[in-house]
Amino acid sequence: MATPASSGASSRRAVVVGGGVFGCVTALTLCERGWQVIVVDPGPLPHPGASSTDVSKVIRMDYGSDAFYHELGDAAMEGWDRWNRDWPRPLYHEDGFLILSRGAMRAGEYEHDSLAVLQRRGQAPEHLDRMALARRFPRWDFTDYPEGYLNRRGGWAESGAVVQHLVVLCEAAGVDFRFAEVERLTHGGSRVSGVMTVAGERLEGDVVVVAAGAWTPRLLPWMSDVLWSTGQPVLHFHVDDPDAYRGPGFPPWAADIGNSGWYGFPALDDGRVKVAHHGPGESVHPDERGIVSADHEARTREFLRNAIPGLAAAPVVHRRTCMYCDSFDGDLWIDRDPDRDGLVVAAGGSGHAFKFAPLIGGIAADAVEGHDNAWASRFAWRERGEIRTEEARFAGS
Repeated sequence: MATPASSGASSRRAVVVGGGVFGCVTALTLCERGWQVIVVDPGPLPHPGASSTDVSKVIRMDYGSDAFYHELGDAAMEGWDRWNRDWPRPLYHEDGFLILSRGAMRAGEYEHDSLAVLQRRGQAPEHLDRMALARRFPRWDFTDYPEGYLNRRGGWAESGAVVQHLVVLCEAAGVDFRFAEVERLTHGGSRVSGVMTVAGERLEGDVVVVAAGAWTPRLLPWMSDVLWSTGQPVLHFHVDDPDAYRGPGFPPWAADIGNSGWYGFPALDDGRVKVAHHGPGESVHPDERGIVSADHEARTREFLRNAIPGLAAAPVVHRRTCMYCDSFDGDLWIDRDPDRDGLVVAAGGSGHAFKFAPLIGGIAADAVEGHDNAWASRFAWRERGEIRTEEARFAGS
């Protein structure tokens, strides 16, 4: 690992490319450690095209047999609790997370293995049969989903509002936001020394952190075999009785997600119910994303007719193609580039990183400063090879 800058705190400068959740938490943590930080983003912030700019993201620790992510999610929830205490209003809502199996739960599948790991780790999820499910969650038809569990330690976050407040905290800490599009990295000898904007402005730093989400593969083309941009469809349905689609009877949910890809959220105050799909997605540049197709809407309504009948005919009031920065193995990518001194990459969210926001800043800042981090090994620089786990790909955040 290259030696980090070691001069006085006031002289250390970082240029962070991207003002989404990765960029903001990294910038904030570096500022708290005494760095001067410039964040470069086309703006406005929250950026309307960023994956973290949305109405909701699932906050969970349920990751099949993958104990690492269970533990990471558990630790991140302590951060969400802290943010709820410290921020003007709570943006994480611990409504629980309902996980449903299509048919009986079976060893080796996401639902069964998540429940088993939670129980082994001392958690207390409620294992529910069809009768209990029907009694507790009346908006559902459990014909196809006769077994599942409710993990009360989970819920959802107002993701766009989270990013908005992180921007406020960054500004208060002294982060310098520059609203510009980055054209390329710049070099001082063999070292990455800054960025050049499309307008021709050169911004220099001791380190450059690329946290550009789905735009990362465009800016770092040598990573295109391990990181790529993928669009995933999201629909918002309007209901006239939003109270029926929130509270204890309608928490965030995942329905046979390892096979089907379906997950969703409680109703917002304006009556919108978000239903999303996590699947192979469409490989596309984030600036060229299309609209959610009529075919996908038809598939969603077919799922709803069999699972949540009251939503099946509800009008669609919003469509969004959510852009992921997928890594080849589904793990986050937070490390120094071993071939380019002065460059740190913090990307590869793969549709499930937002929930770890309270921890990501520390992981990325430790990569910048060359410190050990208990979580970093899973996100370290690596060659493309066999996927280590499938659970990381389940359930878009």
